Amino acid sequence: MNPKYDVIVIGAGHAGSEAASAAANLGSKVLLITMDMTKIAHMSCNPAMGGIAKGQIIRELDALGGYSGIVTDESMIQFRMLNRSKGPAMWSPRAQCDRLKFSRIWREKLESIPNLEFWQDMVVRLLIQNNTVYGVETRLGIPFYAKTVILTTGTFLNGLMHIGSKKISGGRAGESASTGLSEQLLQQGFETGRMKTGTPPRLDGRTIDYSKLQEQPGDKNWKQFSFLPLRDIMKVKKSCYITFTDPNVHKILEKGFDESPMFNGTINSIGPRYCPSIEDKVVTFSDKDAHQLFLEPEGENTVECYLNGFSSSLPWNIQYEGIRSLPGFENVKIFRPGYAIEYDFFSPTQLNYTMETKRITNLFFAGQVNGTTGYEEAGAQGIIAGINAHQKIQDKEEFILNRDQAYIGVLIDDLITKGVDEPYRMFTSRAEYRLLLRQDNADIRLTELSYKLGLASEYRYNMLKEKINHRDHILNFFRNYSTPPEEINPLLQGLNTSQTKQKRKLVDILLRPQVNIYQLIEYVPKLRELYDALPNRRDEIMEAVEIIIKYSGYIDREKQIAGKLNRLEHIRIRDNFNYNQIQSLSIEARQKLNRIRPRTIGQASRISGVSPSDVSVLLMYHGR
Repeated sequence: MNPKYDVIVIGAGHAGSEAASAAANLGSKVLLITMDMTKIAHMSCNPAMGGIAKGQIIRELDALGGYSGIVTDESMIQFRMLNRSKGPAMWSPRAQCDRLKFSRIWREKLESIPNLEFWQDMVVRLLIQNNTVYGVETRLGIPFYAKTVILTTGTFLNGLMHIGSKKISGGRAGESASTGLSEQLLQQGFETGRMKTGTPPRLDGRTIDYSKLQEQPGDKNWKQFSFLPLRDIMKVKKSCYITFTDPNVHKILEKGFDESPMFNGTINSIGPRYCPSIEDKVVTFSDKDAHQLFLEPEGENTVECYLNGFSSSLPWNIQYEGIRSLPGFENVKIFRPGYAIEYDFFSPTQLNYTMETKRITNLFFAGQVNGTTGYEEAGAQGIIAGINAHQKIQDKEEFILNRDQAYIGVLIDDLITKGVDEPYRMFTSRAEYRLLLRQDNADIRLTELSYKLGLASEYRYNMLKEKINHRDHILNFFRNYSTPPEEINPLLQGLNTSQTKQKRKLVDILLRPQVNIYQLIEYVPKLRELYDALPNRRDEIMEAVEIIIKYSGYIDREKQIAGKLNRLEHIRIRDNFNYNQIQSLSIEARQKLNRIRPRTIGQASRISGVSPSDVSVLLMYHGR
């Protein structure tokens, strides 16, 4: 084995896997170091990918040439498009996956990359000289050297698990914690803290009475995350199920609160507001008699189930008694109780937009070490870190996505500009340009950028161009074709909307809120001919046409707003700019600006504590 590499990636979770594959596919020689080769991209929490805003991120990862979308498609056992009743900016794909198959396919993808090598071991020390990282040392005492290092250790840095009064050192159930790196980085001057998260019990599905639960099947017409045509999408479809707690369950759980580290002061770490433990729900929402729980299958060929919404650090016997009081769970057996875990993270304000740290040159952070939560958020940071580690080695331009280009851009800008006071989770509400950042147009937004980098393949890029050509051809048809009354009135009459007495442009008919594009396909023969002549992904193309026509006014307005605000993004702040010399800045603004060191006026304007008057002062000092 050659101990010298271009990129070393520490950790093979979702961030590490995307980082390693991106850098290797771009041409860098990469070493991926993980403590367990059987847990690559392991789904530590629920066996699902996507969801509100998270589904958009997976489609962006796919458009950039990442693997998360492809692996999800090849391991899914249920697909649902969430928020379909709302506007297209809110549509969010979500898939239940086969947990073991997901990890196995990820490993197969990584092992197929020629430039990527593996080493199973724990990294205990970074090799640093003159504030520049040049390699790592493992627990076995083996040094590996590299031009760049990407740290993606998830919840493993000094990880500590809690089940009641029982404490277990580890990064997740059955796996040891990672030690040494936090202490070293703290000595290097990094700002660090502790976060906590939790996971629910795993249950034996053979012991559950599903007739007492509310079935939640997936969509009948499955879609996929990847924009590439795939052959191996799983055909098995499994349902999720819904149940609810009640006051009796709450009383049982309350018996264990004194032994819950969440409440007795054992855990003082920062926890997720949007994914609280069942203890937190019972206390915080004491006026509610019931809380919704989701029973999710762990895979195609296993009886193991995941009780989403029941994260807990209560003693195992209290968890067991509480679950057995749920309808349908009277005779349930558990495979493993839920537990809380606390771990070290580093404030993301210590990063540049490339994910490189400001303190140590050539050292990149990605994933939960930056205070985020979620597979999708981790993968997003990983691919950006992997791309930029390669770009730096090759002395090429940094790859940075703006807030109006991608949810990934929103994510990274939020982390670096605002920092975190709780585990960061992506929501559509965080994106001010969410109508531009839809899940359906991720390939149009990002694939060409990735192709120019050399990450997205020519095959993928040609598919994109073909899709755009077909879309534009159908758009032109809608704008130019006039449908006669005898052709369209039967549809309009059936929809109880006003009929037409003369020919009307088809685009005007589709603009009616009662009409959708598939109804027009049935009543307009020439449109049916165009639809039938489309290649694969015809529904994707027609959906894009409908969104553009129905929402063009809103989309154009959002583009105009983004264009005006982007003016500030192109005004660079001079390197080593001395904010202390500007007395007209508020004290808070000077402190925040000195700590975060924004690259542009736009970034400075989004820092909490920097007022519009402070931004005006900065503009004046930069000649604007």
